Amino acid sequence: MSSEEVDMKEIQRELSKVIDPEVGVPIVEMNLIDKLDVKDGSVDIQYHATTPYCPPIFALKISQDLKSSVEHVKGVKSVRVTVSGHYLSDAVNRQVNKTAAPAAAAAQPPSQ
Repeated sequence: MSSEEVDMKEIQRELSKVIDPEVGVPIVEMNLIDKLDVKDGSVDIQYHATTPYCPPIFALKISQDLKSSVEHVKGVKSVRVTVSGHYLSDAVNRQVNKTAAPAAAAAQPPSQ
């Protein structure tokens, strides 16, 4: 394995640490992960909510925890998390996957 390759077992170990805050059980144990793809350092995680009306704050917390737990794995360049089966899936997905504006662009005044 080259230094740029991502260790799938390490990703799976990190995912197993993510706990559903409402029930206190790891989401891996509840079989909520639907898809895990890694290609060229980009990780795509798809999971489903336990219920369509799971409190949105918990759906967002799980999504953020998934993303942050995998981002620090050696070789990972980007992480995209997608939740399905939740009445606010689109909003949660937009929030967790939004990219920050580059600092240099944000510091410049608008052109006139």
